[in-house]
Amino acid sequence: MSESEPRDRPADADEEATDAEPIEPGDERSTESAELAAQIDVLREENQRLREEYARARRTQYRRTALALAAVGLLATLGGVALPDSRTVLFALGGTGLFAAALTRYLTPEQFISASVGEGIYGSLAATEAALVAELGLQDERLYLPGPDMPNGVSIRLFVPQQSEYDLPSPSALDSMFVLADDEAERGVALHPSGGPLFAEFRRTLSGSLADEPDALAAQLADGLVEQFELARSATPDYDEAGQVTVAIDGSAYGAIDRIDHPVASFLGVGFAAGLERAVAVETTSADGDRADFLMTCSWDNS
Repeated sequence: MSESEPRDRPADADEEATDAEPIEPGDERSTESAELAAQIDVLREENQRLREEYARARRTQYRRTALALAAVGLLATLGGVALPDSRTVLFALGGTGLFAAALTRYLTPEQFISASVGEGIYGSLAATEAALVAELGLQDERLYLPGPDMPNGVSIRLFVPQQSEYDLPSPSALDSMFVLADDEAERGVALHPSGGPLFAEFRRTLSGSLADEPDALAAQLADGLVEQFELARSATPDYDEAGQVTVAIDGSAYGAIDRIDHPVASFLGVGFAAGLERAVAVETTSADGDRADFLMTCSWDNS
């Protein structure tokens, strides 16, 4: 055999060469990969388009509301000119309508976050906290306690005790996540509640002062929960002079509120703890009636 003739190669070498061959442009696998990549690109573009369309629709809704308020204000102003006897009332109504229209038009939010996104974020955090509580063998009690001061002015911590018969730790002990007090009855974990930033924003935008009576405070917090943050469709508080408030929650934006440190329960727990300046225990149960999904009870020691 001459040197120019190719030598015979083993069959295994041919199989290895075949396996190592790159995917050719005309290969079936290459076609499937290209189709899959194209479908992913199409879905990505469609998702982006739907998000932009949703934001555009919300902005349009705000602008239409502003136009309606402006129309009411203008008609009331013109009515005040034409009807001297009712001029004071109509001018006041006209000024209110035009002012509200200006606020609605120029304070329209440019970015909207869907409830499903918030639910996904909270769900991940809740799963992590629940796993932490289970791993450490902690109790089912959820206590919102005054703790060390925070930059936003809210000093409340969520305390989960280790012992079934527990004592409340000192505020300084809540500065650490793991509360390792000398007294075993005071041990547990102290978490930053999800309702802390919500309550800080609520208190910042509150027109008057924060109520210090439980019934008035419950009305303020329920109104903020529904009207300001839209975390629930309705929140109906029922005050018991024995030292507790039960709030009937319907239409939670973030799903079931019986999970650990749910924003609805956390906001109310932080609000009562801050307003009453005492420890507040929060317990959530499913409601049997048609008017509410969950019943959330905030209780405290009047002594």
